[in-house]
Amino acid sequence: MSEPAVGTDVLGMQTTAIKKNNHFILNGRKMWITNGTVDEKGTPCDLVLVYAKTGEKNGKPLISTFLVEKGFKGFEVGQKIKDKLGMRASNTAELVFQDCEVPASHLVGQEGDSMLHMMRNLEIERVTLAAMSIGIARRAIEIMNKYCVEREAFGKPLNQFGQIQKMIAESYAEFKASRAYVYDVARVLRLDHEGQRADSDGVKLVATTMAKNVCDRAIQALGGYGYVGEYVVERLWRDSKLLEIGGGTLEAHQKNITRDLAKNPGLLFL
Repeated sequence: MSEPAVGTDVLGMQTTAIKKNNHFILNGRKMWITNGTVDEKGTPCDLVLVYAKTGEKNGKPLISTFLVEKGFKGFEVGQKIKDKLGMRASNTAELVFQDCEVPASHLVGQEGDSMLHMMRNLEIERVTLAAMSIGIARRAIEIMNKYCVEREAFGKPLNQFGQIQKMIAESYAEFKASRAYVYDVARVLRLDHEGQRADSDGVKLVATTMAKNVCDRAIQALGGYGYVGEYVVERLWRDSKLLEIGGGTLEAHQKNITRDLAKNPGLLFL
């Protein structure tokens, strides 16, 4: 979905697919693609789902989805993304489509269907990223709690100091509240239909920032040990930051929730 010059504004995508006989000719570039390459050499992934413009209707772009396989003429990895702040074990790449020939049979659904595809898939992705945040926060709390029980200062464990108690207690309460929200949204989410945007955005808005804040407190509670790799919390903090950006930025969620509430105030009572 994302491109070098297009992120949140998905309708601004520049990748196009033009029908020619029994093929579509795909041109464009995609950026930040997870598992776009499978190794350090830039070997393309086996299969990728690509969104592209296939025309316009009533002044709005028609977005369609294509299955592009490794070996298709014109499909290659532009670059592997390096020096990421976090999630470094996840291969990320730019993909390039230069007059890429895609059989018409590799069109998913019908031309123009993919606005609904994107909406549904983003809802699923955002709940998934919120769930990742829950896992990150839980681990950070576990590490922080254990360290503050075992580490002593001025003759007593760190967890007997009010400042440390505030860090641990607030982290625990925020984690539990976010987890309840994640489970509730996951319970009602429909995998075959869009329509849960307010809460898929809402749960990611809450949970991702919660995880980052919890990791930040864990680093602070561990002091110098929190700043180095041995205790893991510095990596958890770096990984958590991506979750505020990937799958839609926090600012996009704020915009979407405000719009959805304006259209449907009844969401407050569901």
